Amino acid sequence: MRCNAGMVCLVLFAGVLAVAAQPFPAADELTSQQLQGRNLFNQSCMVCHVKLQITSPAKYGPDLSRNALGGKEAVMREVISNGTPNMPGFKYHFEPDQIDAIVAYLKALPVPAPNPIPPR
Repeated sequence: MRCNAGMVCLVLFAGVLAVAAQPFPAADELTSQQLQGRNLFNQSCMVCHVKLQITSPAKYGPDLSRNALGGKEAVMREVISNGTPNMPGFKYHFEPDQIDAIVAYLKALPVPAPNPIPPR
């Protein structure tokens, strides 16, 4: 019984760390453009850039925030549009104003706290 209680505490603690790793702003803190960007981010970017499950060992892409790519909006647009060797480009998937909305949303994301548990 004690072992089960310990496991439950460990799983709950890991869940708190996973949620705290990437803080997301509340909807009422975002402009309409940032809300559109958040929706597009959730549809197309989150799968690689956010660790979705406590049990998954990692994510594919880096954490994104206002400081991504040096915080330079033009560079963010370029990478989202044309991609990188490890990321597809979205210039045929999104209109320029939609890419601008994603950039606006990224500029609203705070820098995530460092992960206290190093990857294996």
